[in-house]
Amino acid sequence: MPEVIFPGPEGRLEGRYHAQKEKDAPIAIILHPHPQFGGTMNNRVVYNLHYTFLNMGFTVLRFNFRGVGRSQGEYDQGIGELSDAASALDYLQSMNQNAKHCWVAGFSFGAWIGMQLLMRRPEITGFVSVSPPANMYDFSFLAPCPSSGLVINGSADRVAPPADTRNLVEKLHDQKGITITHEEVEGAGHFFEDPHMDGMLETVRSYVSRRLTESTR
Repeated sequence: MPEVIFPGPEGRLEGRYHAQKEKDAPIAIILHPHPQFGGTMNNRVVYNLHYTFLNMGFTVLRFNFRGVGRSQGEYDQGIGELSDAASALDYLQSMNQNAKHCWVAGFSFGAWIGMQLLMRRPEITGFVSVSPPANMYDFSFLAPCPSSGLVINGSADRVAPPADTRNLVEKLHDQKGITITHEEVEGAGHFFEDPHMDGMLETVRSYVSRRLTESTR
């Protein structure tokens, strides 16, 4: 497993990095759930998203936010974690300066951080937001949302109720020039426990592959 350590705002950050042989391969960073509730880069959803993007030809980086694993610093209410994500993207871009596409994928708390990163970094061309906790965090900063992307959640999510996710998507749908694709996995909970994980990953795979194909036409 290719372990990497790279500089973050509060010291080193620990990650896992897989590069493609093609120098212009698309790049993606994967963001993990809440650090104070056991979230790490080895969370099952994050781990599987990492390999889903890798198998689609992306160079991929996932990492631990500050204070998690070997990453230095302390939890910072999402403010510092956003800075960590920006540093991770800087690191990934520095190693892949010819990448034509840049994606961010996040799960739960990581989805909230990922959407904020999207607002700050115009080079991000697509996003995947898995189980965004619209009931816990304010997503009103997405005005307007700068990129098309996929929002995916489970119909039986008790952590982030589906109604809140639908409301979030409806607000994003009102914006011109972008397309927010929303998929709700029937019967799945917040963490996409089996047998729902494969279905969620297949939806991600199908969506991202379609976007990449459209961009090369």
